[in-house]
Amino acid sequence: MRLSVPIFHLKRLAKRLSRDRGIPLNRALDHIARQEGFASWSLLAARSPVHRTSSELLARLSPGDLVLLGARPGHGKTMMALELIAEAVKAGRAGVFFTLEYNEEEALDRYRSIGGNPGALNENFQIDASDAISADYVVDRLKPASRGTIAVIDYLQVLDQNRTKPEISKQVSSLKRPVANPSWRKSSVAGHLLQS
Repeated sequence: MRLSVPIFHLKRLAKRLSRDRGIPLNRALDHIARQEGFASWSLLAARSPVHRTSSELLARLSPGDLVLLGARPGHGKTMMALELIAEAVKAGRAGVFFTLEYNEEEALDRYRSIGGNPGALNENFQIDASDAISADYVVDRLKPASRGTIAVIDYLQVLDQNRTKPEISKQVSSLKRPVANPSWRKSSVAGHLLQS
């Protein structure tokens, strides 16, 4: 059964209903689920379409695309980003994982946790855990990248944590400017808006 609106809209409606009527949120969720043709919220949630897989997302990316992965902490942004790189590497493309959150060994542990084999890492997959990471750093690092390279910046909002770096909005604008960075058109970039 197809939902009338995306599930996050239904959750908002349930929260509003809970506040307006003074009923528990679980009752409001069940009420919304019944309006959608399900006996309970748990049945609606179990049958709702699952999020796109990393291979589906990779297939939709074109060189030069900038994708922002945003979700609450612990919802799998880093894992999705690593899966995206793993899919790219399997397809013969290159991937670079820029991380301001992990050191190289921690990033490898995350890679292992998605079933990746760090022993198979080669020039097609690189981890960069430099403290110097900023938009300019990423752009310079990707200049020699081959067409179709996937670059992930984990986690984007700390790009300006170092006070000598420009504010985050300026850095994101720099990442979105392919005209100023012609070689940038070769890569797709995924960045995290929120910490994992």
